[in-house]
Amino acid sequence: MKIDEQRQARQLRSEGCSVREIQQRLGVSRSSVSVWVRDVVLTADQLQRLAQNERRGPLVSGERRAAEARRLRQRSQDEGRRLARERGALYAAGCMLYWAEGAKRRNTVKLTNADPEVLAFFGRFLRREFAVDPARMRIACNLFADHIDHQREIERFWLGLLGLPPTSLQKSTVNVFSKYSQKKRVNTLPYGTCALIVHSTQIVQTIYGSIQEYGGFDRPEWLD
Repeated sequence: MKIDEQRQARQLRSEGCSVREIQQRLGVSRSSVSVWVRDVVLTADQLQRLAQNERRGPLVSGERRAAEARRLRQRSQDEGRRLARERGALYAAGCMLYWAEGAKRRNTVKLTNADPEVLAFFGRFLRREFAVDPARMRIACNLFADHIDHQREIERFWLGLLGLPPTSLQKSTVNVFSKYSQKKRVNTLPYGTCALIVHSTQIVQTIYGSIQEYGGFDRPEWLD
């Protein structure tokens, strides 16, 4: 028995969703949804909205793709909540680091920092907890004008630190500061900052689910 799907189906039905909408969101058969929600009573307004939707016809392909993508993101977050309850200190530390420092993108893991040990730890976290192949990792350096003379050395430093091949390096950004800040910038952040990037909806949404489980809150905008 798919208890979670049945519970979600009944909740969606009580909010006025059609059987077809519920089927598409949960990825289950229409016959199952029909059985699960047959005794859920709808208001007159909800029934009217459903009738209007039926007259408009089925969801267009773009809407179907969007609904399916959202469903997969939800599954990854659900998996993340489970992993938060089962995995150890390294997993928890990696997720908490991402909560504090990570870019909150929908489909990409990206963490930027100037501290080499922070990036090295996060790289180990992705390898051990998500089996990320180094070939999938990318880095992008953000440098300043006083780094230009040794830009290649800095880029090699980050690649070596993270154990990545040269093909993992994206084009570096060099920020030219104003004349008023030149003297203040000298010898500050000797390696600039580096972003470690993995394009994976599944991984980042799993991390989001774990963060919410650890923190005891819900953040719907991370899903949408």
